[in-house]
Amino acid sequence: MNKIINQSFSMAGLFTLSLRLVVGWTYFSAFWRRLILKDKLDPELPGYIGEKFNHFLPNALGIKPIIQYLVENPDHLWFAMMSFTIIEGIVGLFIMFGLFTRAMSVGVFGLAMGILLGSGWIGTTCLDEWQIGVLGIATGFTLFLSGSGYFSLDRYIMKKEFSITKWKCWNWIGSGSLPINLNVYKRIGLVGAIMILFMTLYTNQYFHGGLWGTLHNKSVKPKVEILEASIKGSQLAFDVYRVEGVDVYGSFLIGISVKNQKGNDVFHIDGETLAALENDQIDNFYIAKVKPGKHSLIIPLGAKATINLNNNKFNQLPREDYTLVLTDISGVTWKKEIKIK
Repeated sequence: MNKIINQSFSMAGLFTLSLRLVVGWTYFSAFWRRLILKDKLDPELPGYIGEKFNHFLPNALGIKPIIQYLVENPDHLWFAMMSFTIIEGIVGLFIMFGLFTRAMSVGVFGLAMGILLGSGWIGTTCLDEWQIGVLGIATGFTLFLSGSGYFSLDRYIMKKEFSITKWKCWNWIGSGSLPINLNVYKRIGLVGAIMILFMTLYTNQYFHGGLWGTLHNKSVKPKVEILEASIKGSQLAFDVYRVEGVDVYGSFLIGISVKNQKGNDVFHIDGETLAALENDQIDNFYIAKVKPGKHSLIIPLGAKATINLNNNKFNQLPREDYTLVLTDISGVTWKKEIKIK
């Protein structure tokens, strides 16, 4: 009987071989890209993975405080990105070789959950990150149930009867039949599948409105929030926070205006002037930085900064209501009432 059960698990592992190889490579390739093909872990070089991580912040689900803490603390962020990359490399390599398959499947599940909750809302033409996340979670769960089959190091270790296979926890971290009743095994499979389906449907609706209501994609058009705006003496200060839009390039700010109650400009600067702003006029909060570009002010996804502009015109303004207007190169504008202190 035990022989038949072990053969069944070996066949199940064989059936999931393609999943093992593909998902293993997707995680190991992240390690390969960041450390071997190109250095993406150096904060001083373009393409630093920490900036990509910052892009997740505005609409992450449940883990936003963790992301915010890391992007506010660059040293901790670097350590987290290095650790995450090494874990991805180990999990991916071990899954491909079928070594400690069930333990590594938990790693696949956890990594995919992080991707889903952090970046499930990102994707310009499709629901890219959401799909990667939910499929990774389903794959991790499936590999935990099946273990690895004939073509794996787990199988070789079991065949050679190494001492590690005598450990009581071996079947839970490696492969082979799990030491539980078949009916319990069935319930685990059913309940796990239903929970993963529920998570899939919930996140699809939360991030994209994929079940009912208006379908939305927060990665298509840039959106900048103006959190505070005030005039004190000759200084205009306001906070900008880019919360939506394409993650691979910034919002390009080409105009800042202050309008009076009649809608007339009392102050205006164009893109060329914004491109010439000094570093001390931009106070960034996170690792992704608002910065001058060639012909505009660039606001990457997830970036937040206080902009300080000095002009003697502000001293001469009569006390009335004013509106701050920011203009993107796409023609989109964002507005905020200004407090005069």
